[in-house]
Amino acid sequence: MKVLLYSINHAPELTGIGKYNGELTEWLTDEGHEVKVITSFPYYPNWKVQSPYNGKWWKKEQRSEQETLIRCPLYVPRQPSALKRILHEFSFLLTSSLVLLASLFQKVDVVVCVVTPFHLGLPARLFSWLKGVPMVYHIQDLQVDAAGDLEMIKNKSLLAAMKSTEKWILNSSDLVSTISEGMVKKIEAKGIQDKKIYLFPNWVDLDFIQPLPESESLKETLGFLPSDRIVLYSGNLGEKQGLDKVIEVARHLKEIDNLYFVIVGEGGVKSKLIQLVEEHQVRNVRFFPLQAYDKLGALLAMADLHLVPQRKAASDLCLPSKLSTIFAAGGCALITADPGSELYKIVHRYQLGILIKPDDPESLREGILASLNCDTEVYKANARSYAEQFFNKQRVLRSFEQQLFQLIEFMNLTTETPSSQGKQVNKFDTVYLSKKERS
Repeated sequence: MKVLLYSINHAPELTGIGKYNGELTEWLTDEGHEVKVITSFPYYPNWKVQSPYNGKWWKKEQRSEQETLIRCPLYVPRQPSALKRILHEFSFLLTSSLVLLASLFQKVDVVVCVVTPFHLGLPARLFSWLKGVPMVYHIQDLQVDAAGDLEMIKNKSLLAAMKSTEKWILNSSDLVSTISEGMVKKIEAKGIQDKKIYLFPNWVDLDFIQPLPESESLKETLGFLPSDRIVLYSGNLGEKQGLDKVIEVARHLKEIDNLYFVIVGEGGVKSKLIQLVEEHQVRNVRFFPLQAYDKLGALLAMADLHLVPQRKAASDLCLPSKLSTIFAAGGCALITADPGSELYKIVHRYQLGILIKPDDPESLREGILASLNCDTEVYKANARSYAEQFFNKQRVLRSFEQQLFQLIEFMNLTTETPSSQGKQVNKFDTVYLSKKERS
């Protein structure tokens, strides 16, 4: 199978979409498939093109014998705003479309378009039509909904145009996949047929990320004492997380001995958070850069409590990717979720963590205090069990591979001889084996 993956993010980015795209294409090539990736240079979540990629134009890169990357130049704002993000995304749309055009002369079996930005679906759909191959539109974030609900874009005409464009892309795609049940329901509410929507959750390598004793954590490496209690946030430092509320709560809990709020990551609001800490002299907050992936398990093991904050308006618009790794590490998570959201229902049903109200500093403070004074072992055990059931890397990726095989087979059946025309073919009926299993 020859797969074309089209996305603005890819490895070696350590978090978010780039991390999962890199792991997906590596897994596919290990299974014997050929993958071509059209992407940008790594910039996320630092919002700065990483060395040695800075200053480059288009660049061809061979990640393995069977994975070829074409990296495209783009505008990366140092301090992203709504307008700058639009320019950033459209710069990639322009430069990558030229590479898509050149790729028309190469063999492709299926196109996988991973978004955000949502409008990458336009050139991806055009390419798949011209090539006569199916397209998967994989949604990591419901960007258009978030832009409106979080008031990132206030122009109603622009929002209406975005919604109309998104709906056209969703309707024209051969398969629409996304990462959570809540996002599936949001897509269904847009009028998309449920039979073409596929749940493709973010996964975890459960052999690599697993519960570790505190003695194997980064606690002492990062300068903390064994007696210190750690409230950890690790990931993207963006607007959706509402991390200013965490700083506010930390300021009110500064009198508690040996309690530290540790923020690990990069993102557009990091400088603002540091400024808040300095202005209010919040001495129980520590900032650290993103840690290498091989240290992720040790980082997670240092936490007494993991923070998973989201603004209320972001409920079910995206699923925090950090949750899957926290669960796999057997961590206790303090999760902000609206009671009507799918995230709330899942966490409550399986007792996966402590739930609190979004956008409510007092609820956050009470949740932290409660977690430090109760037995959280049941949450930790449930979290690991849930990860084993739903986030197993091999199981998730094998299922997605089968979906790709079925799409390709369905396309071939509908474009073969006239005798095949008129047949009723269910593209999700056949189960296909991997190359290794077939051989």
